Amino acid sequence: MYRTDRAASRQVGAGARRALTFLLAAFTLLALSALQSRADESLQHFMSGTRPGELIQGADAYGDLMGSPPLAPLLSGGKPVGYAYLNTDFSSAVGYSGKPIRILVGIDPKGVIRGIKLVEHKEPIVLIGIPQEKVVAALNSLIGKDLGRVAAGQEQLPQVDIVSGATVTVLVMSDSVVRSAVKLIRSGRLAETGTLAAGAPVTPAKTVDATVSEVHDWNTLLGDGSVRSLRLTVGEVTKAFADSGHPEAAARPETGNPDDRFIDLYIAPVSVPSIGRSLLGDTAYERLQKSLRPGQQAIVVAGDGAYSFKGSGYVRGGIFDRIELLQDGQGVRFRDRNHTRLGDIATKGAPHLREIALFTVPDEFSLDLSEPWELQLLVQRSYGARDKATLPFELGYTLPDRYLKATVPTPAAQATQQPQAAAPGPAAGAQAAPETTGQGSANEEPLWVKIWKLNTVKIGITVVALLVLTAIFFFQNWLVRRPRLFAWVRRGYLLFTLVWLGWYANAQLSVVNVLTFVNSLLSGFSWEFFLTAPLIFILWAAVAGGLLFWGRGPFCGWLCPFGALQELTNNLAQWLKVPQVKLPFGLHERLWPIKYVIFLGLFGLSLYSVSLAETYAEVEPFKTAIILKFARGWPFVVFALALLGAGLFIERFYCRYLCPLGAALAIPGRIRMFEWLKRYPECGSPCQRCAKECPVEAIHPEGQINVNECIYCMHCQELYHDDHRCPHMIQVRLKREKFEALSSPTTRAPAKPGKGPASPPVITHKGLPIKVPENDTNPTG
Repeated sequence: MYRTDRAASRQVGAGARRALTFLLAAFTLLALSALQSRADESLQHFMSGTRPGELIQGADAYGDLMGSPPLAPLLSGGKPVGYAYLNTDFSSAVGYSGKPIRILVGIDPKGVIRGIKLVEHKEPIVLIGIPQEKVVAALNSLIGKDLGRVAAGQEQLPQVDIVSGATVTVLVMSDSVVRSAVKLIRSGRLAETGTLAAGAPVTPAKTVDATVSEVHDWNTLLGDGSVRSLRLTVGEVTKAFADSGHPEAAARPETGNPDDRFIDLYIAPVSVPSIGRSLLGDTAYERLQKSLRPGQQAIVVAGDGAYSFKGSGYVRGGIFDRIELLQDGQGVRFRDRNHTRLGDIATKGAPHLREIALFTVPDEFSLDLSEPWELQLLVQRSYGARDKATLPFELGYTLPDRYLKATVPTPAAQATQQPQAAAPGPAAGAQAAPETTGQGSANEEPLWVKIWKLNTVKIGITVVALLVLTAIFFFQNWLVRRPRLFAWVRRGYLLFTLVWLGWYANAQLSVVNVLTFVNSLLSGFSWEFFLTAPLIFILWAAVAGGLLFWGRGPFCGWLCPFGALQELTNNLAQWLKVPQVKLPFGLHERLWPIKYVIFLGLFGLSLYSVSLAETYAEVEPFKTAIILKFARGWPFVVFALALLGAGLFIERFYCRYLCPLGAALAIPGRIRMFEWLKRYPECGSPCQRCAKECPVEAIHPEGQINVNECIYCMHCQELYHDDHRCPHMIQVRLKREKFEALSSPTTRAPAKPGKGPASPPVITHKGLPIKVPENDTNPTG
């Protein structure tokens, strides 16, 4: 018998090793795919799949690559007609996915865009329902634009039509194409634009005077132009939409009163000593100066009214898609890593503003404060289920002369500096709006409140589902005594979690949420950041409360869509008689720590770079299987299917051994205050039934439950109350039945005269007689 058990253990262990080897191979393939994609990010690679005529009409061949970053001449009949380049060689183009969006651009020697081809992207917003053709069509509106005039500062940056649902993606793509083209033109590498590039200013005639450091009140800063403002009413914005040919958007104002305040927008460069000390206070200004690199600038943007200049795009994708910093035809959008939320302005007399943000200018954009610059506000207004119109408004800024000091320009700069024409801009009229317009209500709702109101139905369904789950937990004893009913309740709830919470509402929690939360605590916590995703916020609040009562079980066992998918597919496999693999407890116990190692690795990596940690968090198949519904690159799909395939043989394989989120929840789960799972003294010694039937093997052979691994499926509690499967309860039932038999008059044989008392009835269990001691009358022992 001992040898048979050892052989069975070796066979099971060998099967487990084969499964782990297969998963390791799948993960390795995923990593190699990522490495391969990095190796094939060159201009030459993408040119091989693109005909020259797609970039410039009439081109029939490519010339040899030239320079760094590389350019490829486009030839027609052997004569050069333009150049091809890759946008990411010249500018950043990172979207929601955290991965670069790669675009081949064809540009002629005059600086006119002639062709654009999207060659690679990982944007989930496009993969999961937004037709790529709509995104490409919006991008193609740049074809024919003369960016030579933009590079000379004679025109504003061209704007593309926004695709509803993919705003950030389209903005990132268009910005990247325009910025890369302008950078290329100014470099002088295009033959007919060399003189234009040389005409750009080389050395500014003035620089910021660091010795000017007085502190002024709010009215003084507004009066002398240190702080610039843009004030718009709802009516003015509505008229602008109507005048620009968007009557549908004009018919959907933010409020019913056209005199209500749409936005009061304020900007100021706080890296200028006097302005920074006035707006931030001495302590905050000194701290800012220590964080800035040499030559780096910082600005404050503040706003109040019905419209938020922040929007919600930065919460999902880390990009502030409603504002852009512009100077000399170039622009840059801020990301969440450039942002610090401010609670109030330190200046005496400053108004209370709903949104105040401190932005450090990214390294790739050189902001010259001695020259004019502007902040562009992109106003978005929805007028249908997925339709959206956009309109840009510019707020210009010129630093007052008293903050500047003259410098002696170099002879080369004197020879090349040329005056630049003022750029009118598409919304120049908006800048002239009087300072007194838009005096609406002072109690405007924060952005997150508006988002919650838009998701009222989803929030209501989620809250009801959480209340139902709470009732299941509090009345678990009543429910588990009815195994059939409990089985339907559990499977029904898991189906709801998978289909509605996961595939429909995309409310799949992730270890990335944990890493982001910890990072926000270290870098400046803001409730607004988390409140703008209502379902995720509600689920995390519920999970945090559940940790005090039940540990990680409520989420891992009931609220995780991928966990629900694993359990439901395993139930189907068992129904189809797929053999189940039971790992020896010794091996199983040694595989537990893998998920903790993964989590600690991601956590340590996030302290260095959150974006890098998010990349490696792809060890979670949640995005592939739940968010994108397997509409993704084949290596990711293979990895997710491999995990689900392993789960057909080993129930909840991923949850047991690999899930970093489960590990993250298990650590604080140890602080739980209650023990809801009941045990008998016989559990573990000698009875092993619960330990053998636990779906995730969270019960030690000695009988105790490891709550760090328990998913709170309550199967052990079913057994606890089952008087036909639990040995302890079987004994209780038999004693009860014996007592009832002895106590019932109908079961007693009448005594014959002169004879002793009737013999006790024969009690049987499963057809076998049970001997009952005559003096045993206690039904419960």
